[in-house]
Amino acid sequence: MTASSEYTPPQVWTWNKPSGGRFANINRPIAGATQEKDLPVGRHPLQLYSLGTPNGVKVTIMLEELLALGHSGAEYDAWLIKIGEGDQFGSGFVAINPNSKIPALMDRSGPTPIRVFESGAILMYLAEKFGAFLPTEAAPRAECLSWLFWQMGSAPYLGGGFGHFYAYAPTKIEYAIDRFAMEVKRQLDVLDRRLAESEYIAGASYTIADMAIFPWYGGLAKGLLYGAGEFLSVQEYKHVNRWADMLIERPAVKRGRMVNRVSGNPSSQLHERHDARDFETRTQDKLAPAD
Repeated sequence: MTASSEYTPPQVWTWNKPSGGRFANINRPIAGATQEKDLPVGRHPLQLYSLGTPNGVKVTIMLEELLALGHSGAEYDAWLIKIGEGDQFGSGFVAINPNSKIPALMDRSGPTPIRVFESGAILMYLAEKFGAFLPTEAAPRAECLSWLFWQMGSAPYLGGGFGHFYAYAPTKIEYAIDRFAMEVKRQLDVLDRRLAESEYIAGASYTIADMAIFPWYGGLAKGLLYGAGEFLSVQEYKHVNRWADMLIERPAVKRGRMVNRVSGNPSSQLHERHDARDFETRTQDKLAPAD
């Protein structure tokens, strides 16, 4: 089917051919494990199974920020889940996240391990566990959680909508790209108006709302997602750019963006993180064999 051909949906949809596009090999209309595969377990209280996508980066930024505050209980092992190879459909991963999406967290600090999946849930869980980055007073807490859930509801239009049809779909469909470009620009305008009146997303303080929104919309504003910066005129959103520039300079954000990253400059890729020293000794530029 070409982008211009007409399509009439059948009365009952059936899965009879690959969907096409970059992720066709892992897309399927059913859930559950496709292989028996246990997950590794490291020595730290928190075990993270993830990939350095925007959703994964939310959690590694949070963990690095907690460690920067001195919360030693936030020490973690970050294991790489290669979604392009189907690691998320292994039985061990599905046992933590039946939805087979990264990130997934196991908290082994207590007598009974606790699983947490969905990035927003993980951020809330960690914030409440350590008493950090989530206001406790009713009004600022409500503001923070409102923006956190704004991100959870909005980003699928950016990623699965705009990102897919602009960068990954096997054909360029004008209607789909226009539809989602319009929505993403509306979302950027929502953020820009908010950040015109507030230093951080939820107010005067840095919170999990910033950590959730930054990898998606901060990355987009800095031209890091889908090669779409010029197409979306992201430089127009001056307040989003001001906020993104501020967060990019945070040391914990810099570290969090490196964890489970598998693209970009080898010095910025820390495929697995098991110790704070790994940032200095285990990045891909140091592990790659010499020419």
